[in-house]
Amino acid sequence: MKKVKVLLLGSAFAADLHMDAYARYPELVEIVGVVDKDPARIDRLVSAYNLTNIKRYDDYVAAIADCECDLVDVCLPNFLHADAAVKGLEAGRHVLVEKPLATTVEDAEGVVAASKKAGKHIYYAEDWLFAPAIVRALEVVASGKIGDVKYIRAQESHSGSHSPFAQTIKFCGGGSMVHLGIHPVAFVLSLKNNRWTELVAMTSGGGENNFIHKKMEGEDWGAAIIKFEDNTSAVIEANYVTVGGMEDFLHFYGTQGRVNVDLTFSSPLHVFSEPGLDYTVEKAKVTSGWSRPAVDEKFNLGYVGEIKHFLECCAQDKEPKVGLRGIDGLEALRVINLIYKSAREGVAIKNDRL
Repeated sequence: MKKVKVLLLGSAFAADLHMDAYARYPELVEIVGVVDKDPARIDRLVSAYNLTNIKRYDDYVAAIADCECDLVDVCLPNFLHADAAVKGLEAGRHVLVEKPLATTVEDAEGVVAASKKAGKHIYYAEDWLFAPAIVRALEVVASGKIGDVKYIRAQESHSGSHSPFAQTIKFCGGGSMVHLGIHPVAFVLSLKNNRWTELVAMTSGGGENNFIHKKMEGEDWGAAIIKFEDNTSAVIEANYVTVGGMEDFLHFYGTQGRVNVDLTFSSPLHVFSEPGLDYTVEKAKVTSGWSRPAVDEKFNLGYVGEIKHFLECCAQDKEPKVGLRGIDGLEALRVINLIYKSAREGVAIKNDRL
């Protein structure tokens, strides 16, 4: 299999997650360019992963036009996802896009339309589908040993993003639901092939109505109930009011049993430190005393598996599996926006697209 040549747009948090995965598959990938307005950030990424013979750019438009690559990996702030993706597709490249696909449904539709016109694939980065614990849970569910699954409960939450782009709806697309809830929403939709029938939701409302983050335009708490065509239901929660580290969980409730998945605190390590560890788990501010430090956190959250899948698909010019396509990213964003509509108007919303 030939190596996939990747142009990486961005060199901050999301780019580091992707680079950690790329670095594990040197036989599959070659990083040929990195884009960032801050040269120091590029320097840090290059040094951390011993990148050589790469082109450096401070403008993603110029980079896409100049760099010879197979895949454009979009790790920019949310509000730039759609424009960068469209430009990559129009340049004849496959495109990997971090969540969300865009900040508005209209822009996401534009990305999907550009993909069809160019005949190139969108690889939508939903890491939950490759988290080893979730993969194993789905095997248990598929075995039938917990009976028929009737109800799913899923949550992603932490204490809040410090990115300036996450504070305003214009740049992020919303609050905790679009920033964090996009993972459980996209995951559950993938299990049901996007065949949802009705949803109802509530959020904290944003600004002064928020529980804690009064200066954030978007909500710092949100929850939704989603019903599906097969008469099953899911409850999704996303919040910025969870202190002590990131909390990701997923529960399947069957007629003869259940499966509980804890993605972030299921470490086999139990450590006591008086001065505190350098790192325990994402978003944990206090690391002294007893803690459960993560073991290979990026692998266990699914980033490594998803990147390998995308590289293999790109090399073979084929579509990714359900949940990781452009249309899946579009539907996840559409559902997130309908969650906002339901919360804002206090109404249940039926899916008139089935």
